[in-house]
Amino acid sequence: MNTKPIPGSQLLLNNEGAIYHLNLFPEMLADNVILVGDPNRVSMVSQFFDTIEYKRQNRELVTHTGTYKGKRVSAISTGMGVDNIDIVVNEIDAVANIDFKTRAPRTEHRTLNMVRIGTCGSLQADVDPGSFVASRYAIGLDGLAYFYKGHEDFIDKEMTDAFIRDMKYPVDLPKPYVIESSKELFDRLSEGFHQGITATSPGFYGPQGRSLRLELAYPQIIHDIEKFDYQGWKVCNFEMESSLLFSLGKMLGHNCLTICVVLANRVTEKFVSDYHQYVEELIKTTLDRL
Repeated sequence: MNTKPIPGSQLLLNNEGAIYHLNLFPEMLADNVILVGDPNRVSMVSQFFDTIEYKRQNRELVTHTGTYKGKRVSAISTGMGVDNIDIVVNEIDAVANIDFKTRAPRTEHRTLNMVRIGTCGSLQADVDPGSFVASRYAIGLDGLAYFYKGHEDFIDKEMTDAFIRDMKYPVDLPKPYVIESSKELFDRLSEGFHQGITATSPGFYGPQGRSLRLELAYPQIIHDIEKFDYQGWKVCNFEMESSLLFSLGKMLGHNCLTICVVLANRVTEKFVSDYHQYVEELIKTTLDRL
């Protein structure tokens, strides 16, 4: 990992000297971070804070940092998709572990807990809308982790090979990868929730088997993923962020986990439209356990 000063074209700072996209300085970031996709959901998290120290925003990236029962917490929106996770997690780590004045990585590493609270679709008949799923593993269908040196140290090669083989995965799609979440956070936060593998899709429509006016090249892909079973671990749900969150977390030395509220079940076709009560319940439970 780089230890030399980072040039301005790589470490982007704004006119204030804050990290470019998140618009944050180091003192504005807590060690415990709740990640949400929707910027409006940040206030759903911070409404439970005892105090709020900072509110920052740039584009769809919103941060509220405060305290919850005496513990400092940051709530940060990421937007949708692994491309946004690539920006947000790299910049969160930069805020924690790079000296913006010298542009060099700090000698003492700061480890963060990053928990994504999101929404998802279910791929198992017994995982009902309104229930919670904690991701023990993520299968990345995005291929983005392969852009970083060191991915080979953290990707579960045996499960990845089994997924590619059992799925007869199309060679003209990005190469999948399987990555584990933080066992520490999983053990602390997942009790009483559905637990399994999360499939991370690089899109909402075609990659998740949805078709509007375009015909799908691989219409069966979601149904095939539903049947995957590795040593008793099944794919419970799919969403669009967790694989890269776990990958960057592992490579950068942070603890990462995803817990999602199920909005729809693709097997039973059940759907919950008013899901805000479930999201609030999950936020409160996560804050208490974190």
